[in-house]
Amino acid sequence: MGTMAADAAGGEALGETVRELREAYECGRTRSLAWRQAQLRGILRMLKEKEVEAFQALHKDLGKHHAEAYRDEIGLLIKSANGALQQLGKWMAPERVWVPLIAWPATAQVVPEPLGVVLIFSCWNVPLGLSLEPLIGALAAGNAVALKPSELSPCTARFLADNIGMYVDPSAVKVVQGGPDVGEHLMEHRWDKVLFTGSPRIARSVMAAASRHLTPVALELGGKCPCIFDAMPGARDLQVSVNRIIAGKWSSCAGQACIAIDYVLVEERLAPVLIKVLRSTLKRFFQEPEHMARIVNRRHFDRLSGLLRDRAVAPSILHGGSMDAKNLYIEPTILLNPPLDSEIMTEEIFGPLLPIITVKKIEDSIAFVNAKPKPLAIYAFTRDAALRRRIVDETSSGSVTFNDAVVQYAMDGLPFGGVGQSGFGQYHGRYSFEMFSHKKAVMKRGYLIELTLRYPPWDESKVTLMRYLYRFNYFAFVLSFLGLRR
Repeated sequence: MGTMAADAAGGEALGETVRELREAYECGRTRSLAWRQAQLRGILRMLKEKEVEAFQALHKDLGKHHAEAYRDEIGLLIKSANGALQQLGKWMAPERVWVPLIAWPATAQVVPEPLGVVLIFSCWNVPLGLSLEPLIGALAAGNAVALKPSELSPCTARFLADNIGMYVDPSAVKVVQGGPDVGEHLMEHRWDKVLFTGSPRIARSVMAAASRHLTPVALELGGKCPCIFDAMPGARDLQVSVNRIIAGKWSSCAGQACIAIDYVLVEERLAPVLIKVLRSTLKRFFQEPEHMARIVNRRHFDRLSGLLRDRAVAPSILHGGSMDAKNLYIEPTILLNPPLDSEIMTEEIFGPLLPIITVKKIEDSIAFVNAKPKPLAIYAFTRDAALRRRIVDETSSGSVTFNDAVVQYAMDGLPFGGVGQSGFGQYHGRYSFEMFSHKKAVMKRGYLIELTLRYPPWDESKVTLMRYLYRFNYFAFVLSFLGLRR
């Protein structure tokens, strides 16, 4: 059914998988609008008919409540697939472009064409969404696809392997299961594009391997996404802001998300009020432990617990900090001003720990953010238009969201992607289609007019005429061509 189990993931079997994908693409059927629409409808049917199994897989892998799973993965995927279905004809249509008058008679257009055979590496924290979201774009663009789910979310990987081939063309979409060795073997082959979502460490290896075949790569990485918290004019604005901060930190896979808030910057005078409302709201939101996802595995649990056990960091814990190693659960934790040179402030946290850093003036937060690598997202809660303008103008990040967090991920009209160390390449909605397409320039000219000035032998009169043409000064060109202007 277009899948391959980990125990058969030898180099020879992988080579056969790539060959079958290449044959499926080169026969031409993936290019038609009907084929592309059929694949998108198949994904929608799978999400509808296998919803319960998807919920179960996400719960087994990450302890996600089905409400969180639907909000962050299944619901978003249904929206994305439906949106692609509705817009696909428009996306595929050639785009007419302007042609200078001097080229008349001529037409020019940009024609989107599929790249060919693409490889998608998804990540474990949003294992269904980060597999199917780019797959929707790759299929909409008319490609054949190999999908490598993360081995750290094995139940979701198995769900994808067991089901995708029943709903989409199994010769053009193949799920490859396995660990890092399988990923390395995959990168030995030639692909027309690779999308990798994960850590910068592995991304470097992916790019190095891709360079052997000059394969274009898109990277979705992450980083320390800051949240700038300005003064709120009233109690309601304060409470709504705190609700959204909690949703942007703890409610998305327990903070194990590339776009989760990593730390908060707030003025010293405002910190006590912010912390008070955070504490009370956390108690209200997470009365039941199952309403927050668990840590993915023991290795990541030990990494996060090590951040809190750092002797320099432990005194800064203001709220939470309890840990349950057996159930891989860490309580939502708030820290105030941990040392800036500690690991919790130099590395991406990727977990339910939230440092709060105080500044003298909120404007100082801009310099603080700029001193660190460019993040995937910057969040800012403020009603100050001047501060908003400065954040947009003076910082660099994959995205900026004011007065909310994480919701930009769900907006198909906005490109999702990083900049600098947070990655490169953008997808979601039409941007997914464009990520997996090549914009081919197509021009057609007639034979009615032929200007000899473009050909030797050269003289200064031809140079003069060219000067007018390249400045689009057609009036002066005509006068000079007729000998009426020198």
